[in-house]
Amino acid sequence: MATISIGKAWEEAVAFIRREATLLFPVALLFVALPGLIVQEMTPPQLQEWFAQPKADAIPVMPPGFALSMLLGIVIIWFGSLALFALALRPGISVGEALRLSFSRLPVLLGTAVLVVVAIVAFIVVIALVSVIFAMASQQAAHVMGLLLGLAAVIIVFFASIRLVLLNAVVIDTRGGVVESLRRAWALTRGHFWRLFGFLVIVMLLSTLVGTAAQVIFGLLGSLLAGPEGARLAGGIAAAAVSAVVQVYLLVMLARIYRQASAA
Repeated sequence: MATISIGKAWEEAVAFIRREATLLFPVALLFVALPGLIVQEMTPPQLQEWFAQPKADAIPVMPPGFALSMLLGIVIIWFGSLALFALALRPGISVGEALRLSFSRLPVLLGTAVLVVVAIVAFIVVIALVSVIFAMASQQAAHVMGLLLGLAAVIIVFFASIRLVLLNAVVIDTRGGVVESLRRAWALTRGHFWRLFGFLVIVMLLSTLVGTAAQVIFGLLGSLLAGPEGARLAGGIAAAAVSAVVQVYLLVMLARIYRQASAA
């Protein structure tokens, strides 16, 4: 099993980004930050409130075409992330070559997403059937079992997301299909779960803190210039810009971690 060093990955990522910033950041802004900002601006306020605090008994009606627009935005972001991985894993490649490679491998990434979603839905169906069986015997037993199975589902999804964190790098760096890419990504993270978990938690916390600070500061400036609407737009743009920077550092670090893990 290969050794993973987060510190070494950080040092290599910082040096690489310093050299290739003019290639990485425009791609991140155009294909990661901008689609996210557009989808955010298209999301109605009541839907944003529901996303922040989901309630099963109060799901707002989605505007026509919103689900398709959100799905398209996600696909574009995945396309951009693959291009960033291509730039990080193949030094010397041009942006045009990275985008073409990303486009050619995007169907594989979409296929892995579909397969994972199908597996999750199948697991949820099994949970529902088990809950129904227990409900026939006792409502209290069904309630307890539903809570336990729901907790198990959350843990499984969380565990799988960490184990598959190198999936994009595998997809862009190899010629494997859907199943082979999933298997290789899973194998590369074997024995490294807690180290990757700690790394991702730190990145998430830093991203949240910096993004929130940028949103508040630029939101205040926007409110002085254009009122509440200006505050919302300025805050959203600032948060999107911070997200692009964080994504570049995160993806380049994951690329370096992938190289370490695949060295063996």
